[in-house]
Amino acid sequence: MKKIYIISSLIVLIGITAGISFFLIRDANAKIPDDITLVTMGEKNYTFGEHTKKIKLVEFIYTHCPDICPTTTQKMNLLRKDLVQEGVFGDKVQFVTVTIDPYRDTPEVLRTYMDTFGLENDGNWLFLTGDKTNILEEQQKIKQVADTFKFQYRDPGNGFYVHSTFTYLIDENNKFIKKFPMGEEFDKEKVFKSIMDEL
Repeated sequence: MKKIYIISSLIVLIGITAGISFFLIRDANAKIPDDITLVTMGEKNYTFGEHTKKIKLVEFIYTHCPDICPTTTQKMNLLRKDLVQEGVFGDKVQFVTVTIDPYRDTPEVLRTYMDTFGLENDGNWLFLTGDKTNILEEQQKIKQVADTFKFQYRDPGNGFYVHSTFTYLIDENNKFIKKFPMGEEFDKEKVFKSIMDEL
């Protein structure tokens, strides 16, 4: 009986280890496709493969979000100030915020959102959406970016999205480095340290 218990425990342990290894390997190989082009808050095209000189902190939001998205943006703004003090924000580090609601979140709406948080529109914190004239295709491109990191979201029909709660640090080649919780769980000191460790 004891032998069966030991064997069963080993099988469970091996299964858990294999599962953890799968997710670690999957995340480590995650990379945003180079050919995806979205639209910035300044109504210019942004192609991920053409912007590879800086490490980036990627946030997924929608501007009608009542809680976790604005809280994350606010905490990222505090982090931005710390990175500015270190002299690395804009030069070596960039923030990228991608809306999951491109139909409502037009470039103009994103600029208003930036103004609400006092974010300087200097190109170092990019807000990305889709071209409203081709919204179905643009929604698919945004989903492709989100799928890179297994960031999931859906509109249950009331305009208030249910979505994953992580931000993502990616390297100069848009490959995954680490992920961090959104909202109140976003620890700017921990994220700051992770970014500085990569520079």
